[in-house]
Amino acid sequence: MENNKEFQENEIEMNENREAEIAENENEATQAGTDASSKAEEHTEGNAEENAEVIDAAHLQNEVKRLQSLADDCQQRALRTQADFDNYRKRTLKEKEDFAKYASSKLITELLPIIDNFDRAIAAAGDSPEIESFAKGVSMIFRQFEGVLKAEGLEAMEAVGQPFNPEFHQAIMQVESDEHEEGIVVEEVQKGYMLKDKVLRPAMVKVSM
Repeated sequence: MENNKEFQENEIEMNENREAEIAENENEATQAGTDASSKAEEHTEGNAEENAEVIDAAHLQNEVKRLQSLADDCQQRALRTQADFDNYRKRTLKEKEDFAKYASSKLITELLPIIDNFDRAIAAAGDSPEIESFAKGVSMIFRQFEGVLKAEGLEAMEAVGQPFNPEFHQAIMQVESDEHEEGIVVEEVQKGYMLKDKVLRPAMVKVSM
């Protein structure tokens, strides 16, 4: 009986030791699983952080490109605006200069018929002794008048003998001429005038054919 009791006690002790060993192994396995899970979570979190950093870098790069494009566009607009303003300023300045340069053109244009009449009156007087003194007086007045207009930049054109130029001449007739080649001004019907470098009135002429 005592041997059986001792055997039973040994068996119980062995079972307890085996259960304790199994429980310990289970705890170790559980702990290992927990550690592996923690490492996996840490690895996942690390990858997520790296991916987030990559996404942020790409976003920042795209934003830099967008802002650079916007800055370039603004710079181009500013340059175009500056160029437009410079052109406007130059054009306005030229218009002012031209206005000052040709301010008297309207008045002088209205005076041209008077000059024509002076020319006709002096030509009609000729060498007649009866009106010689009167013609001289008119001629003096006319020369004084011409001097004033010349000081304003008025110049009579020299048309006869010059090649016909539609910018300076207005042809009213073509005539045959043995003295001139074709297209040469042979007669001036009405004088043409320049005001500085601008044609104030083209000369009315006859042209050889």
